[in-house]
Amino acid sequence: MIEVDARGLSCPEPVLLTLDALEEAGDEAVLTIVSDTNQRDNVKTQAQRKGKTVSVEQKGQDWYLTIQ
Repeated sequence: MIEVDARGLSCPEPVLLTLDALEEAGDEAVLTIVSDTNQRDNVKTQAQRKGKTVSVEQKGQDWYLTIQ
């Protein structure tokens, strides 16, 4: 699993980093960690537009998006 830690980054950086990781990952899952609900929603939307399935889990202040 490829991990993208995008906590504290401004949009569109979390989305761009996630899309790069998805390209690199092939069939492997990508875990993106963000610290803001807008980042969470933007990453989720863009991953779904690529045909990916996204599961979201909140841990403390952070959001963990597992993308497959």
